[in-house]
Order: sequence, then structure tokens, then C-alpha cells
Amino acid sequence: MLDKKVKELINDQINKEFYSAYLYLDFANYYYDQGLDGFAHWYDVQAQEERDHAMLMRTYLQNNGELVTFEAVAKPDKTYSSLDDPLKFSLEHEQYVTGLINKIYKAASEVDDYRTMQCFDWFVKEQGEEEKNADDLIRKFKLFGSDPKGLYALNQELLGRVYAAPSLVL
Repeated sequence: MLDKKVKELINDQINKEFYSAYLYLDFANYYYDQGLDGFAHWYDVQAQEERDHAMLMRTYLQNNGELVTFEAVAKPDKTYSSLDDPLKFSLEHEQYVTGLINKIYKAASEVDDYRTMQCFDWFVKEQGEEEKNADDLIRKFKLFGSDPKGLYALNQELLGRVYAAPSLVL
């Protein structure tokens, strides 16, 4: 059995990961509406990653004999006034999620829950990659986004993103 606080934090994170997927699907919808199918595709893939993160955490709780409780997933509330707004919101959101993952890791550490710490080592690393990817996309947009040919090329690049499901042993 997991520590009560650790279990509650992970269960809460599952729901927040599903919200992350909704948020990224909202970004994708915005970009589809703008005719930027590469940007939309990038966020569709991002949404799939977030759903998989939720499912990995769900499996972890179940493998440890814990019940998972789903909450309602909030509707994304972002409004967009420029093409780079979702990019900026994405970085802010990933930084927020990093804080949540760190909170789970700290709670597990405080009760010597090495199994949870080992599992969440992967998520800590993943969050570093998520923040870097979000920041890289902002940087590329700053370089190329104001030029139609550059925006087209970046959009084409983003169409090439391939999803690779995580292979985390729980």
C-alpha cells in the first residue's frame, strides 16, 4: 500500500494529465482553424503523450493495489490572439506540471517510498524534455514565424512528428 498523501497526489495527477490532453487538443483545434496542420499535428501528438502519462500513473496505482478515482476534466479556458499564444501557454503549462511531478517525488521521498521515486524518475526526466520541446518551438517560431515561407517550413517540419509510446516498466 502506498502512503495516503502519495496516492492522493498521483491520483490527482492522473486527472491533471487528462486535462493536459484536453488543453493540447484545444491548441490543435486552434491551429487546424488557422490552417496550420503541422502545428495542429504536433499538439495532437502531445495530447496522446499526456493521455499515456495518465494511463501509466493509473496502472502504477492499480499495480500497487490502489483504487483510482476519476474527476471531471475541466474545459480549457485559453483564448488566443496570436499564432504563438498556444506555444507560450504550452511552456507555462509544462512548467506547472513539472512542479506537480516534483511534489509527488518529494512526498514519496519523505516517506522513503523508493518504488514510487523510481517510477517517477522517468516522469521527472520526461518533464525536462517537455519543457525543452516547448521552449524550442517558441524559439523556432520567433525565428521563422513572421516570414510566410519560414512559417510554412516550420509547419511542414511539425507534420513529421511521430509518436512513440513510452516504455516504462511499472
